[in-house]
Amino acid sequence: MSRIIAGLFTSVDGVVEDPQDWHFPYFDDEVGAVVGTLMQPRMLLGRTTYTGFAEHFAPLAGQDFADQMAAPPKFVVSSTLTSAEWGNATVLGADWVERLREIKAGDGPDLGMSGSVALVRGLIAENLLDELHLLVHPVVVGTGARLFPEGTPSTPLPLQSATALKNGTLHLVYAP
Repeated sequence: MSRIIAGLFTSVDGVVEDPQDWHFPYFDDEVGAVVGTLMQPRMLLGRTTYTGFAEHFAPLAGQDFADQMAAPPKFVVSSTLTSAEWGNATVLGADWVERLREIKAGDGPDLGMSGSVALVRGLIAENLLDELHLLVHPVVVGTGARLFPEGTPSTPLPLQSATALKNGTLHLVYAP
C-alpha cells in the first residue's frame, strides 16, 4: 500500500503562502536534508504547483536537478488541466479522490508532495494524507494564506515527531 507524504514550509504565525519570499534565510544543509527525505519515487501535485514547476524546470532540461525533477511519475490534481506535457505527469480530474484511493491501494511506491496547500487540505478532509511534515521557520510573516484558514473544521493531527534544527526551524511530523 502506498502512502501520501506532504511537506510544507510555514512561518511561526502559520503562513504558507510565497515561502520563496521568507524561507531562504533558513534554508541550510540541515533543512535541505529534511527536504531530501521528503522526495518520494512518485510526486503528487496540485495544478498551481505543477504549473510552477513546469515553467521553472522545463527550460532547464538537460541540467541535472531539472532532469531529476522531471523524471519521477507525477499525478496532478486539477479540474482545469486536460493534459500535462512536462515531467511524466498524469492529470487526475474531478474523480481525483477515487483515483488516489486506487493508487494508494496499489503496490506502487509512496507519493511525495511539496507545496500544493489546497490539495493538502483536501487530502486531510478526505482522510488520504498519511504524513504531514511542517518545517516551521522562526519568522513571523504577518500576512498571507495559512495552511488552515479561519473556519476550518477541527481536525486532530497526532504528532509523530518533533525535531529542532540548529537554525531554529522545527521539523514537525503529523499523521492525520
